[in-house]
Amino acid sequence: MTTIWWIRDDLRLHDNPALLAAAADGEVLAVHVDEEIRGVRPLGGAARWWLHHSLSALAGSLREHGVPLVLLSGDPEQQIPALVEEVHATAVLWNRRYHEPKRVVDARLKASLRTGNVRVESFDGYLLHEPWTIATQDGGPYKVYSPFARACRESTPPRSPDGLPEPLAGPHLELRASGQEVHSWLREEAFEQELARRGWLPTAPDWAGGLRENWTPGEAGGRERLAHITDLLADYAEDRERPGAAGTTSLSPHLRFGEVSPHEVWQESLRAGRGKGPETFRSELLWREFAWHRLFHLPDLATRNVRPQFDAFDWRDDEDALRAWQQGRTGIDLVDAGMRELWAIGWMHNRVRLVVASFLTKNLRVHWRRGEEWFWDTLVDADEAANPFNWQWVAGTGDDAAPYFRVFNPERQQERFDPQGEYVRRWVPEVDNESTERAAPIVDVKASRRDALAAYASITQS
Repeated sequence: MTTIWWIRDDLRLHDNPALLAAAADGEVLAVHVDEEIRGVRPLGGAARWWLHHSLSALAGSLREHGVPLVLLSGDPEQQIPALVEEVHATAVLWNRRYHEPKRVVDARLKASLRTGNVRVESFDGYLLHEPWTIATQDGGPYKVYSPFARACRESTPPRSPDGLPEPLAGPHLELRASGQEVHSWLREEAFEQELARRGWLPTAPDWAGGLRENWTPGEAGGRERLAHITDLLADYAEDRERPGAAGTTSLSPHLRFGEVSPHEVWQESLRAGRGKGPETFRSELLWREFAWHRLFHLPDLATRNVRPQFDAFDWRDDEDALRAWQQGRTGIDLVDAGMRELWAIGWMHNRVRLVVASFLTKNLRVHWRRGEEWFWDTLVDADEAANPFNWQWVAGTGDDAAPYFRVFNPERQQERFDPQGEYVRRWVPEVDNESTERAAPIVDVKASRRDALAAYASITQS
């Protein structure tokens, strides 16, 4: 009997509940669908690059166990049942996802397959706490982080992670899928050719050089970073704020694509103890949970202001300012450093993310959606929850009322967190080159802050 493991954002073998259950059934056939779902935007360019290489790495790991990874494209409500019929599968298993358009698809597909006497099960594999398991006393969602985090810590602790599925084996028969022998997917060349047809890698121009130099997509890369977090966490509370230091775990893209289990990350942090550093790190894991909690209850988080009074806010339609921000040529050193880092390696230090987002939405008064869309396309760790949630938090349009008057001064932020200018000089080398004239700032930081506060106040008081 063949069990289909439908891969989504869980590209790993370790501590993968759906894969563990599939392996326990017997023969496993893995499938990934390049989905077309109404209401779900396509991945950005950097995320597509990452997913390509992560799938390639996962296929290689599965190949060692004789498990084929089949690549399909289109509507999963059509593709998965067709695959079930072609390979005579008796069960389809997956790990749950939490964005409403995808949950609707999964629910319909589960009902449809069950009418055909196919066993369908879903599992908890992406978050520490599924969104509906954390609720206020009246049963509603949390809107403020602190009580949400406290509720998470007081709830059932994250489970102990499982290891690799043993045994793990693929189908023994020469089954067919989409006109091909399933076992042809065990040949690396055939798989890589089909993966390349998805067109996720940049070619003309190839802008991914910095990504290749800085990242190793896939479970092995994620586990390598995970193995070193204990040493990082001792001084994490202070070092994570310094963009010029190697003080962060850089696990975010591996968590985003499910290459490492959040339960395993949590347990690894507990090995580092209960000190300030490890506790700060665990708080950031819970911030990730909070973003998904909010997206679960606000499925249009990426397109609509959480606070409706901001629907009338006077955002500026300034394409020149937006382009200068995107290209890292605003004349503001820390902002330009962050934006150039983003373009070069598909990632940006978290402290600097706050600064550049505040600068765009408050000093330049450009709509947060324009910044969110740019991050969506250029970040390797952009996900459906954290990306819009964090942009709305910084812009002041989100749940928390306080950030509307919190404007990060990029010059003071640099003085505080990059006092020696290590980070700025790395990405904006012309600041030390006397022969290169540094462009003047495109906006006066102090004056634009005053204007932003006045504009925000008129909205919040209305």
